[in-house]
Amino acid sequence: MYSLQSPVPTGLDLGHGQFFRARLLVQNSEQISAMVDQMDKEANDMRQEAIKVAWYMRGGISYDQALQLSMSERTAISGLIKENLETTKKTGLPFF
Repeated sequence: MYSLQSPVPTGLDLGHGQFFRARLLVQNSEQISAMVDQMDKEANDMRQEAIKVAWYMRGGISYDQALQLSMSERTAISGLIKENLETTKKTGLPFF
């Protein structure tokens, strides 16, 4: 039997579990514009982060795969990259 499951969590906060359309119905045009601008900024930030992860992973993960990572996976990989950069600086080994 098929059961409905909650949507996959993302970095976007659409507000206390409300559906996107329901939120649009109660907002004025300035609020909608601000919400769309915020969502666009978040999407651009996610794309930039995915590009950096793919570059630092040196082929270990593709850009498409980086876009599919969950928030916790992106955080863990970013932490690993930061640790590796610090280790490289401390040891004087070439990174690039």
